[in-house]
Amino acid sequence: MINRHLSAKIVTLRKQFPVLTLTGPRQTGKTTLLKSIYTDLPYVTLEDIDNRSQAIEDPRGFLGNFPDGMVLDEVQYTPDIFSYLQSIVDSKDIHVVLSGSQNFLLSEKINQSLAGRTAILKLLPFSFDELKKTTYEPTNWETQVFNGGYPRLHAKGIHPTDFYPAYINTYIEKDVRQLKNIENLHSFSQFLKLCAGRTGQVLNIHALASDSGISPNTAKAWLSVLEASYIVHFLQPHHKNFNKRLVKSPKLYFYDTGVACSLLGIESISQLTTHYLKGGLFENFIINEFIKRRLNAGKTPHVFYWLSKDRKEIDLLIEHDSQLVPIEIKSGKTRNSSYFSNLQYWQHLSNEAVDNLIVVYGGDDDLKTQLGNYVGWRNTDAILK
Repeated sequence: MINRHLSAKIVTLRKQFPVLTLTGPRQTGKTTLLKSIYTDLPYVTLEDIDNRSQAIEDPRGFLGNFPDGMVLDEVQYTPDIFSYLQSIVDSKDIHVVLSGSQNFLLSEKINQSLAGRTAILKLLPFSFDELKKTTYEPTNWETQVFNGGYPRLHAKGIHPTDFYPAYINTYIEKDVRQLKNIENLHSFSQFLKLCAGRTGQVLNIHALASDSGISPNTAKAWLSVLEASYIVHFLQPHHKNFNKRLVKSPKLYFYDTGVACSLLGIESISQLTTHYLKGGLFENFIINEFIKRRLNAGKTPHVFYWLSKDRKEIDLLIEHDSQLVPIEIKSGKTRNSSYFSNLQYWQHLSNEAVDNLIVVYGGDDDLKTQLGNYVGWRNTDAILK
C-alpha cells in the first residue's frame, strides 16, 4: 500500500473529534485508507442493499449494532441517519467514521446534525508527492497527466484507455442518477466532454450552454453535479485587483487529469504531447498538486488566479503565511525568459520581490535568475517551504 499523506491527519483528529467524515471521488482509496487506520472498528458499507434497508427502516436499531463505534461507508445513501448519530455521539464516548463519494448531500446534512462534532477531510487521487520514490513514480509529467492518480489503475496495471471510460460510465450511472434526475444521460455525457475541452479556461456559462444545446440554468445545475461528485473544481479570481481586475468568473479544472484526458479522446502519451490542451492539462496537474498538498494536511486550499483588464494573467496565486505567492505554469521543458512577462507585470503593480516570482515549468531543474525562480515540475513541494 502506498502511504497516503492524509493518514497522519486522520490519526490526529481521531483523538479530537467524536466523528470523522472523509469524502472524495469514487475509487480514490478511502475504504483502503480507513481500514488500515481503524483496525479496531467494524466496517459497514451502505452500498450493500441489506445494510442500507436496515439503516433506512430502523436507524436506531441499525446503529445499536455498533455500540463501540464503526466505519460507515457510502453514507450519502442514507443521509437521514446523521440526526440519529448526533444523539449517540452526544451521549456516548465513541468514535464514528463516515465516508462517501459525494459532497453536498453530506455537507447539507452534516451542517444540520453534526456541526462542531465532526472533522471533515477530503481524499483525492494520488498526488505526485505520494508517488515519489515508489515503483509508480512517472519519469515525465506527460505520463503523470495521462495516467492520473486513481489507485486501482496503478495497483492493477490497468491502461488508462481501459480504466477511465469504465470509471466515467460508472460515475454517470451511479452518482449522477442519485444527485439529480437527469433524463437524457447522453446529453450529460456530451456536456462532460465539452467541459473537458474547457480545462484551464475562464468559465463562460452561456457559451458552454449554447454549445451543449441546453439552457444556462441547466448548465449551472449540471456543473453543480460535477462539483458535488468531485469531477470538476473551480479556481476563483483573486479579490486583489489593483483597480485592474477583469473577470468574476472562475476557471474550470478537473480533480484528475486522467479523467480529462479520457474525455478529450487522448489515447496515448504521444497524442498528449501534441494536443491543443497540453498546456491546460499541465496547468491543471500543477494546480491540483498544491490543492492536494493542503487537503492532505487537513487545511483549506487558498488558491486563486488573477486576470487584469488588459489580459495579463497569473495562473496561480497562493495565500500562504499572510503573503501572496504568484506562480506561472508553463508546460515547456526549456527555460524561456518570456515565461516571466506576466509575473513582471504583477511585480510592477504589487511591488513583489523578485525572489518570490516563480515559474513552474515542464523541465526538471530549478534555477534562480534575475527575473525570478524556475521550479521543475517535480519540485513544487519545496515552493511553500
